[in-house]
Order: sequence, then C-alpha cells, then structure tokens
Amino acid sequence: MRRATTRAGREGLRIALVSEHASPLAALGGEDAGGQNVHVAQLAAELAGRGNEVTVYTRRDDAGLPAGVRLGEGVTVRHVTAGPARAVPKDGLLPFMPEFGTVLEEEWAGAPPDVVHSHFWMSGVATLQAARRLGVPFAHTFHALGTVKRRHQGHADTSPADRITWERYLGLSCDRTVATCRDEVDELTSLGLPPERISVVPCGVDPELFTPAGPADPRGALPYRLLQLGRLVPRKGAEVSLAALAKIPDAELVIAGGPPPAGLDADPEVRRLRETARTLGVGDRVRFTGGVCRDQVPALLRGSDLVLCPADYEPFGIVPLEAMACGVPVVASAVGGQRDTVADPGTGRLVPPGDPAALADAVAALLASPEERAARGAAGRRRVLTRYCWAAVAAGTEEVYREISSRRPAPVSGA
Repeated sequence: MRRATTRAGREGLRIALVSEHASPLAALGGEDAGGQNVHVAQLAAELAGRGNEVTVYTRRDDAGLPAGVRLGEGVTVRHVTAGPARAVPKDGLLPFMPEFGTVLEEEWAGAPPDVVHSHFWMSGVATLQAARRLGVPFAHTFHALGTVKRRHQGHADTSPADRITWERYLGLSCDRTVATCRDEVDELTSLGLPPERISVVPCGVDPELFTPAGPADPRGALPYRLLQLGRLVPRKGAEVSLAALAKIPDAELVIAGGPPPAGLDADPEVRRLRETARTLGVGDRVRFTGGVCRDQVPALLRGSDLVLCPADYEPFGIVPLEAMACGVPVVASAVGGQRDTVADPGTGRLVPPGDPAALADAVAALLASPEERAARGAAGRRRVLTRYCWAAVAAGTEEVYREISSRRPAPVSGA
C-alpha cells in the first residue's frame, strides 16, 4: 500500500509510540494520569496530521478494553496484555515489561515500524528488547528521571531500586534521547549520556482548545480565584498553595485533579489537604473538584485570575502552558521545565519551591494589578503560539525520527 505524503512532501513514516502506563485514552488527574498522557495523545494526533501513520502501545489495565481503538485519523491505540488486566501503580510495572517487549517484538516482526519512540523509562525497557532485536530505530523520552525523584523524595521514593541503572543504560542504548527542557539535559549529561545524542523538543499545548475566548467556570463570592490543577500527589505542592492562601484573605483556591468527584471523601491525600486547610483557617475558601475531563480544563483556567504551579520538582509541566494559552498568568516554582516555559516577569512569576511566603507575595502583587495580569496573560498566549504549539513540537520530533531512521542499526542478537 502506498504511503501518505507529509506536509513537507516526504513519504510518511510508520511510527510506534510506546507509553506503558500513560494511555492517551485515560481520564486526567489520577495518581498516574497527567502530562505524559496528554503529551502522547497530542503528539500522536499531530504526527498523524502531518501524514504519518501512528500506533500507540499502552498496557491493558482493564479486561474489558478492546485490542485496538481508533483515536483519530491515522492514530490507533493498541492495548498490550502484560501482567494483570487491572490498574497497577506504575512503580509496580517493571516485572511485566519483558512480556510487554515480547508482544511488541511479535507484532513488529512481520512489518516493523520505521521508528519507535518510547515514553517513560519502563516503556524504554520493553521497547529496547524489541527494537534492538529487530533493528528498529529507537528514540526515547524519559518525562521524569529517577535521579531527580530520589533527590527530592529520598526514602519516600517508591521507584524500583534499579531505575537509575536502567535509565543510564537506556540513554546509552537508544539512538536518540529526546529531552523536554534544558534542565533535563543537565541531568542526562550528569548520568554520562553524550550530549550529541540528546535533542531538546519541548512538550506542547493545543492553542485552539486552550484559548482566552470561551466559557469560564462560574466564580464564587470572593474577589479572586486561584487554581491549582494536576495530579493530586504531594510533590505538586498543594500544601504550599494552602499555606500561601492563608496570607491572601480575599481569594479562593480551587484544587482540580485527583479521584473522581464521588471518591473525594475517601481519598487519603484529599483528607490530608482538607485537614491542612482547616488547620490553616482556610477550609471555607478551598474547593476540590476531583479529576476533570480534558474538555473541562479550559473553562476552569479561564475562570481563574492566576494559576499556581508550586511543585517541589517538575520534569516539564503541561499546566503552565495550558494556562498561558488561555491568557492566564502563572506563578510557578523555579524548577525543571517551568524555568523554560514561564518567562519571569513577562508571562508570570517564578518563586523558590516550598516557600509559601514567596508564593503569596508574588500572587498578591499580581492580584493587586489587573493591568499587569492582563499584560502577562497576553504575553503568555504569544509565547505559546511561537514556541509551544503542537505543530512545532511534532515537526521537531519528526526531524529526530528522520535523522535516526536514516541510520537504521543492524539487529543485535540477544539484546
């Protein structure tokens, strides 16, 4: 069958994206469902829109899931049976990666893709097994690094003990590591990865979905609304936002993410944060929405005066881009990818991580000046359109694919 032609007039590629725990079909806001899910879904769609054929491989976590789902024109999601067909925390998935890799190898043996791009280190473990045996060019994006997680979480890090060893091996074994920000490049080179085999392509945002125009979530009675959006895990810094809120008496805080709304009362992290809010005297000014569907997110953003991203560490961070695309200023901790995306003072403010006073001061200064908020919101929108739209991200990623596929490696026996 004749292949499609890309926008650049070149023959389309057959692309495999491997994302073992982060399905592009998953609802966002759960413990293991966040930015990577969005990244894989949007990258697949944009690559297909450029004339390529894309298959996304993700682990079957529900026995009722079909073998394949058509996500859109040119994109198919394949559910791979590896381990039990139920939800398993991502840190418990490593034992199932050899089975995942065997399925990939069997599926690709007859008609291998032109290039495979794995997302997250355990996807890389499965992909390496299949790609090297079949001689398929192999790009990898970590999305988060074990060295960073261990540095910040210490004994609370639940990653498998050999994660960092695997990450170093993957970085040395794949044809190209695709980093998402400058901070990640520094981490990778400190692991011993050669910089000439690292390309930087950021994550992106859909500026047609995330736009300043459109419905906004209804406001409460207080003058200002602050929003924190994302997975409800301690490292995202919701406790810092609550402590900052105690210093901003005329604002409410909406915390979006976590379990479905019906499960909020039973969720340990929600209970912990509610108790923190009560202790700080702000319980009546905090609202938890639970997990939200992607199409509800723009209205939540547009209904807010500022978006808070006070994570302890953030490998990249999609939420600042979504807020900026909606014309809403961001106050974020100066960590990871947020140091690239949030231009201080142009599009928002960067503050030290874990510092409620600094967060409160930055928020209060912006709330006091509607003109400053409007200017920063407009600048954020411009920054997204020039640097972070998915068209630019997919074009940069495709260039990496074509570079490594032009030097297809020979199969390695027993890899």
